[in-house]
Parts: sequence; C-alpha cells; structure tokens
Amino acid sequence: MPEITYNNRRAVAIESDAVRVIVLPEGGHIAAIEHKKSGVNPLWTPPWTSVDPVTFDPKKNPEFGTGCDARLLAGIMGHNLCLDLFGGPDAEEEAAGVTAHGEGSVVGFEVTEGQGTLTMRALMPLAQIHFERTVTLQGGAVRIHETVESLAAFDRPIGWTQHATLGPPFLENGKTQFRASAAKSKVFEDEFGADAYLVTGAEFEWPLCPRKDRAWMDLRVMNIYPKSSAYTAHAMDETKENAFFTAWSPTSKISFGYVWKRKDFPWLGIWEENHSRTASPWNGKTLTRGMEFGASPYPESRRAAVNRGNLFGIPTFRWLPAKSKLEAAYWAVIGEAAEPVEVLRWPA
Repeated sequence: MPEITYNNRRAVAIESDAVRVIVLPEGGHIAAIEHKKSGVNPLWTPPWTSVDPVTFDPKKNPEFGTGCDARLLAGIMGHNLCLDLFGGPDAEEEAAGVTAHGEGSVVGFEVTEGQGTLTMRALMPLAQIHFERTVTLQGGAVRIHETVESLAAFDRPIGWTQHATLGPPFLENGKTQFRASAAKSKVFEDEFGADAYLVTGAEFEWPLCPRKDRAWMDLRVMNIYPKSSAYTAHAMDETKENAFFTAWSPTSKISFGYVWKRKDFPWLGIWEENHSRTASPWNGKTLTRGMEFGASPYPESRRAAVNRGNLFGIPTFRWLPAKSKLEAAYWAVIGEAAEPVEVLRWPA
C-alpha cells in the first residue's frame, strides 16, 4: 500500500474526515492520531532523530547506548506495544536478545489496507508469538483490535501493555489536564530517577498523591516543575466494565483519550519524564507523560511480576495458554472540547 515518510521513518496513514492515523511498519508504533481540523497530534514525537528498530546498529547509532533499551529508544514514537514484557528483561533474557518492553516495539510489521481499515501483523520469534492489530476509523474515534497468538506448546506469563505516550505541544507543564477511572494507586517502589518528587512506594487514592515535600500532587494536572520524574500505578475502578483516561489541552481545546475493557487491561501506569534524563538520547530535552494501560501495574521483569503475583488483589501479569489466542479491543477518541471530558464512554 502507499507509504509516506513521517519523522524520518517509513510510515502508512489512514484517514477519515475527522482524524488521521499514522503507523510505523518498523516497530508497529501508532505514531500519530491527528485531529484533522486543528492539526493537533497529542502523541509524543521524541526530540531525537528516529531510527528504524529493525535496522538499528549500536555501532552506527551509539547515541542510543548499548543497554537493553537501545533498540527501543531508537525507534520509539507515540503509542508503542509492550509485548510480551512490560519493563526490562531478566539478565538471562537480555543475554538471549530480549529488549526492554519485549519484541512488540522492535520487530517489523506487515501492513495492509482494506475498506477503511489497516491491519498490522508481526511474528515475534523470541517470544513465539504471532500478533495482529486492526485499526478502524469511525468519525473521531479509532477502534483498535488486537490478537496475541501463542506458537509455543506451553502456558506462560506475559506482559501486555499499550504504552500511549503524550508529548508537546499538546502536553504543557501546569496546563494539560487528565481524568481517569482510577481507584487504588501506588507510587513506584524504587527511586524513579534523579528528580523523583513523589513519596516512594506510597499508596493513595486517585488523584491526590503524596509528594516528598509533604504536600499533595493532583495528578489530574501536568506538574509545573522545571525537572521531574515519576511513575505511579493505578488500579482501574472494579465497579465499572469499561476503563478510560482523557487528556485535555486548554491551549488547543482538544480532548484525547482511550477507553478499554477493564478485564483486558486492569492497570493504568502514569510515567512522567520532564527534562530529567540527561543521558543520550534524552539530553534533558524530553517532556512526556505516558498513559500506559495494560495487564501489569509496574514496568518490571517477568520474574518480578510473577513473584509479585498481585497488587491490591489484582494480577500483575496475564497467562497466555499454549497454542491459544488472546484478544482485546479498545478505542482512541479525539475531538474539540471546551473543558476536560470527565468520562469517556465506549463508542456506539
């Protein structure tokens, strides 16, 4: 199908009168969900030159380092898929070639078009998974359906998270507002970067989170600090079938969000990187907020997730049965709004 170039990358686009979606065949990222009338794309475009993860070479691209996240950082953009891992690999997995957040963000995808849809397919050889994603447009809403098929003859625990990351100009310090169907919450259990400002390991109720200065941080507003780093895990409201988050820009008057089935993805992780990471390729220039909904509360190794078992009584990983399929559907919704959207419902 016809291809375009987007931020130095080979890309494919699908559009309706209201929205344009851009996907990257290398890595499978949803790079943009653009509100066509305003031209606003809330998703994050890194401030560094993007490189196809399939062709990434640490010798030719030393700016991304040599760690297990180098290939991921080379190509990350917008909404990336964390499969079959959410977090870093164990030492043995890393030695075997497993990258941070798993193969879902670094393998090549075959992309085909048909009757208002894009279908993306990929084989993940290390994970022994065949993955398929179908993107369908409906007005200002984008329906996304995913199938995870195990090619292995044994049951195993997996991570499966939608790493939807927002960035400038939509994301602004002290301005961009968020809403979510969150309930019990917990701050990351280790110090999360040099400029971590939340109380490590603190449990709290959304949206007020304890800060180290003994004040409270309202997570419904992007903070105003010149530098900060944070990660909080949020259990989705168990009394509701659907879970959601919304983000609203008072500057552009655009609202953006996702809605999904809580049984599929019971967790929302909120990651903040606010000019804190100084190593290459970050170089202190990145402002992001990841709204990462999935099967796990924390980015951690598979072994750690299994050993944890649950948080607040909710599982911290998902079982993928032998030679079987798992399916999930969710929606991204974008449109004009005079104020924050308090509840995002499943489109009809």
